Amino acid sequence: MDGLKIRELMQFEDQRGWLAEIIRDDDSDIRPVMSYISMTKPGLARGPHEHREQTDCFCFIGRFRLYIWDNRKSSATYQESITINTSDLPTMAIVPPGVVHAYKNVGEKDGLVINLPDRLYMGRDKKEPVDEIRYEDDPSSPFIVE
Repeated sequence: MDGLKIRELMQFEDQRGWLAEIIRDDDSDIRPVMSYISMTKPGLARGPHEHREQTDCFCFIGRFRLYIWDNRKSSATYQESITINTSDLPTMAIVPPGVVHAYKNVGEKDGLVINLPDRLYMGRDKKEPVDEIRYEDDPSSPFIVE
């Protein structure tokens, strides 16, 4: 899909555990301005929604199913949808503005998601409208999370 980037992260392991680089200035065009971490229980989903301006840089730790739908009329992949299952390796997904996205924890344990978006939630000092178009309760939405 145009602009979507998905990749498993390399893990560097030693006797203490492992480390994985999520994003590097010399390896990505995204410039995060905030970060947050969330936990999703097995069998539960978050989304679907899209952003008008924000690019999300997710890092999935656990087994997730990603649901992606291109809602950008000017895109070569307009209205295409894909579903991606992550492996046991931490997986990064960069989702550009206008791409509807959701994810579901399909594993048996709690899953973690770190997001490093390039826009502040609700803008500086949380005084601006939220940059989200939500589809969870929209019966006319072609986007279904199973």
